[in-house]
Amino acid sequence: MYYAILCEDVENSLALRQSARPAHLARIQQLVDQGRLLCAGPHPALDTAEPGDAGFTGSLIIGEFDSLEAATAWADSDPYVDAGVFSKVTVKPYKLVLP
Repeated sequence: MYYAILCEDVENSLALRQSARPAHLARIQQLVDQGRLLCAGPHPALDTAEPGDAGFTGSLIIGEFDSLEAATAWADSDPYVDAGVFSKVTVKPYKLVLP
């Protein structure tokens, strides 16, 4: 089943994100390689794809996991969590309807 991992950043998280980004992306690439990633990306702080120094306010990852517990454990061990980027992480079951 798919699970939505909704993450909210701490204030002024850009420097923290930049330092942990390679490890974060490498970990998400593992989901891609396993065919388990539906989508992933950050929420820009401004209404533009490239918010510059304004940075991001959070992230969304939708991936396939065996259970809510497995998805939560995966989310809790994200490099962004370890780096202090996220102030809150919520994991919810997700049902793909469209397309």
